[in-house]
Amino acid sequence: MFKEFKTFAMRGNVIDLAVGVIIGAAFGKVVSSLVDDIIMPPIGMALGHVSFADKFISLNGTHYDSLALAKAAAAPTINYGLFLNTIISLLIVAFAVFLLVQQVNRWSKKPAPAAAPTTRDCPQCAMPIPLAAKRCPHCTSQLA
Repeated sequence: MFKEFKTFAMRGNVIDLAVGVIIGAAFGKVVSSLVDDIIMPPIGMALGHVSFADKFISLNGTHYDSLALAKAAAAPTINYGLFLNTIISLLIVAFAVFLLVQQVNRWSKKPAPAAAPTTRDCPQCAMPIPLAAKRCPHCTSQLA
């Protein structure tokens, strides 16, 4: 059983997957920082010095000045600002993955174009015959 597991784990696909997951986790942190620290502050500033991370709705009816105060009071909240940040992160990751896949597809070998057909089917017997044939060698019908 150990030998089978070792064979499975040492296959290229499993190792590639592990590397992809590790790089993906690191990439996710970079994108989160990009959204939270680079993209959202100018958007918030353009909208009148709004911090999306502090946008929430308190479900118990009590007003809190910040999300941190609401969490400290254990108040139930809907954190739509954090949700908006997460949606923007998802869109950035999806776009980056799209660009990456597009580049990988450009690098991969394209299949050779299909060769022009050298035969056609006889209209009488449906057997393949050369394109230049004037008579079918199978059924001897005259071809146009």
